[in-house]
Amino acid sequence: MGKQFKIAFLARVLFCLQWLLFLTCKKSYIGQRLEYKPFVILFWHGRLALMPFAFRYFEHKQKKAFVVISQHKDGELITQNIELFGINTIRGSSSKGGANVLRKAFKVLEQNDDVVITPDGPRGPFRSISDGSVLIAQKKNLPIVLLNYEASRYWEFKSWDKMILPKPFSRIRYRISEPIDIKNLELNEAKQMISQKFAIITKEDSF
Repeated sequence: MGKQFKIAFLARVLFCLQWLLFLTCKKSYIGQRLEYKPFVILFWHGRLALMPFAFRYFEHKQKKAFVVISQHKDGELITQNIELFGINTIRGSSSKGGANVLRKAFKVLEQNDDVVITPDGPRGPFRSISDGSVLIAQKKNLPIVLLNYEASRYWEFKSWDKMILPKPFSRIRYRISEPIDIKNLELNEAKQMISQKFAIITKEDSF
């Protein structure tokens, strides 16, 4: 009971801090809002801190986003935090292709909602693409879209994902990519294409 209270309290403190920080920054958004059809959405684990605000802007108002969150010990805190933004979750690991995660992800996509994955999470390697993030899209014959943000000034944590936290009053550039069709690609070809697309938008949006 005590542990759950602490997690819930910390999730709300982080939520307030995220909003306070976000409101001080100047934001710009590149790319079209999502259409009313399902997508598999990817973003790097190191961009988790202020990524919920991207969904507030880019997500179609008649759809929901379901983020795959691992059963790792930090997963519950992340889950409770992003649910405060109105974002749903699927608990498990897509990188291991867990049957339960795949089943839930397919159900979400079949109901016309979006599945969101950090393809290098929860533990890396840094900016790697998990098999599961590709296979979910290919099994349902759906495109992948990439989300990213860069900041003009930020703190970078000494963690495996090199997470950044934009500094107050910095500029933040959010981007959503054009849909990426991977249905006719081999697994490694698809992973390489996604990595290349991520590298391009990261370079384009850097200050």
